[in-house]
Amino acid sequence: MGRASKGRDVAAATPVVILVRPQLGENIGMAARAMLNCGLSTLRLVAPRDGWPNEKAQRAASGADIVLEKAEVFDSVGEAVADLERVIATTARNRELAQRIVTPRQAAADMRGWIGQGERVGILFGPERTGLENDDMVHADTALNIPLNPQFSSLNMAQAVLLVAYEWITAGDATPPSRMADHATRPATKEELQSLFDHLERALDQSGFLRNKEMRPSMVLNLRALLQRAEMTEQEARTFHGVIKFLSKSKHEE
Repeated sequence: MGRASKGRDVAAATPVVILVRPQLGENIGMAARAMLNCGLSTLRLVAPRDGWPNEKAQRAASGADIVLEKAEVFDSVGEAVADLERVIATTARNRELAQRIVTPRQAAADMRGWIGQGERVGILFGPERTGLENDDMVHADTALNIPLNPQFSSLNMAQAVLLVAYEWITAGDATPPSRMADHATRPATKEELQSLFDHLERALDQSGFLRNKEMRPSMVLNLRALLQRAEMTEQEARTFHGVIKFLSKSKHEE
């Protein structure tokens, strides 16, 4: 996809994304882009290896400048989470710590609930090479594990941010799971579908397709049901009328 225009800040209360000891500016920028794609804009960095600000991060953000401009830098995880009531830590490995472990989907639901109650929430993401250490994990009350191929579960930091952020935005999204693309045309009415079917039935009678009197009733019903299932638009119904008219005219000219 092409480069988008500069994104706008997010007004609603959202989780804080905390990147712990990120090593590459490019990953910070891509994480910022993923955040803004999913409605998150509050970024905190803990001891970024190459310092801050970072030109490579800005280039990789592809327009998510507002996230980088607002980003705060901390020396330790403890300082980065000090003002938060809830902290979730992402991890790909089993730990010695006894913590509640959730999937990204459950974490998103939990975060929606906590933020709805006025609590401030943060998500910790570990450095690219090692992930979070136990000293980082102890600052979290919940661990998040992304279910992936157990033989290959390593994720780039920005990929992990995108997966968790996507679950966050979908948890509050009301988009229906399936819909027809409208393309500026409305669905056909039942009257229009009936008119189309009448036209089709006349054409099929004239062509001799429905000549079998015993089979005709079931064939007519099946064709009618097919047109109903098609969920035609008004434009599609008019196009189908034109197809029937053309085929009927071609048949007469033979």
